[in-house]
Amino acid sequence: MDAAIQCGEGEIARFKLSLALLLGIFAVSSGGGEGNAAPTDVPPWRVDPNPSTYVPPARTDLLIRHATILDGAGRKIVDGDILLRDRKVVALGHGLTNPGRVKEVDAKGRWVTPGIIDVHSHDGTYVQPLTKIDHDAGDFGEDSEMNAADEWIESGVNVQDPAFSRALEHGVTMIQILPGSSPIFGGHSVIVRPIPANSVAGMKVPDAPMGFKMSCGENPKEEGAETKRGPTSRSGVVAFTRQALSDARDYLEQWNNYRLGRGPKPRRDLKKEALAGILAGDTRVHIHCYRADDLAIYLAMAREFNFHITAFHHAVEAYKIPQLLHASGTCALVWGDWWGFKMEALDGVRANAPLLDRAGVCVGMHSDSPEAGQRLNLEAAKAMAAGRRAGIDIAAERAIRWTTSVPAAIIGLDKKVGTLAPGFGADVVLWSGDPFSVYSKADLVLIDGGIVFDRAKPHRDPVSDFELGRPTMDHRQ
Repeated sequence: MDAAIQCGEGEIARFKLSLALLLGIFAVSSGGGEGNAAPTDVPPWRVDPNPSTYVPPARTDLLIRHATILDGAGRKIVDGDILLRDRKVVALGHGLTNPGRVKEVDAKGRWVTPGIIDVHSHDGTYVQPLTKIDHDAGDFGEDSEMNAADEWIESGVNVQDPAFSRALEHGVTMIQILPGSSPIFGGHSVIVRPIPANSVAGMKVPDAPMGFKMSCGENPKEEGAETKRGPTSRSGVVAFTRQALSDARDYLEQWNNYRLGRGPKPRRDLKKEALAGILAGDTRVHIHCYRADDLAIYLAMAREFNFHITAFHHAVEAYKIPQLLHASGTCALVWGDWWGFKMEALDGVRANAPLLDRAGVCVGMHSDSPEAGQRLNLEAAKAMAAGRRAGIDIAAERAIRWTTSVPAAIIGLDKKVGTLAPGFGADVVLWSGDPFSVYSKADLVLIDGGIVFDRAKPHRDPVSDFELGRPTMDHRQ
């Protein structure tokens, strides 16, 4: 009897608990109650205001045989095969079996790599050909104030820029377009495919993590001095940055309290919410920075505000502080041999990338120009040569990571692209020879398993309006 009573009481208790949970869930989902229920609103910094409409190119299944394959993860396969099917890498190795009705390509003497990823581009916003080299020539940044955190660079991208097709024809399959470096907070980046489209949404990589551009050093302090709209010194730039992050931290706390049902919904502030996304860990941070002392200061600032710097871009003095970069897990994106073009670039060395690589730092190549964006494989080759002269011999299978798997990790897509492995997307380049040779060209370029460039059939439609009526500028003739 007692047991039966206890069982009944237990059932009643469980019923009461289930009812309470049900009512709590209803209150949360409906936003009802007396202000104690947690709303379900998605924080605004996680919302993409211009979703992708990208459609993958027509699929082409291929079995490429007898190639030298660099898989982007550190492996080199000589006289190897790679099977691309259903927009994915299916297998790579030796003597692969054709599953049937898959076109075969004899690549004897040629090389295969993952598609190149350019993580610092201004394509579409600094449109070629330029008529004058000043701010009137492009839409690469908002310079009216030092905090342009609310900007989305995709709003200014001109999809007809010939730089996209030029990059594609040189093996580039993915590009991150960044705002310029005059504001301290430049705004959001966008990651695109360099394919023909009528709008940037049609080029935009679906569901790519959000990125954000910040700047330190000469560019923002000189902009402030010239316009009288911002800090005029390095210390002023740092102070401005810390104050903006402090305000964003307060805004983030308001949002967290609101989502816990402890306060009103914060009024929208586009600048603060962009920076709140950084502090919440939802947005990848890319910082234009050159000098080692600047890099160290910003790493300290990241510790102060508890956020992660994904990558320093340019980082010409990164070789001086490899231990700090390694400890923080922050990558350095560098050039092969750019240095000396302004004061903060005077201590640049050509062996920057090999020195960092040897120290275990995450390092990759970037362009920052439409010309270098067509030759990122050669930027890596120049750095490799400088490394050899300095006694650091970086093998091809390791150096290819600087333009493929490392950039993929920096933009948060390393589980999908940047490596040739079963299940990864078929972003692939077939080169006429060693990709680190100035004489090699991209013979075939595939994006999502579709051929988007074939050097044997260079003429394709549509052609950018900027190319029309300019036959002497058509390099494909």
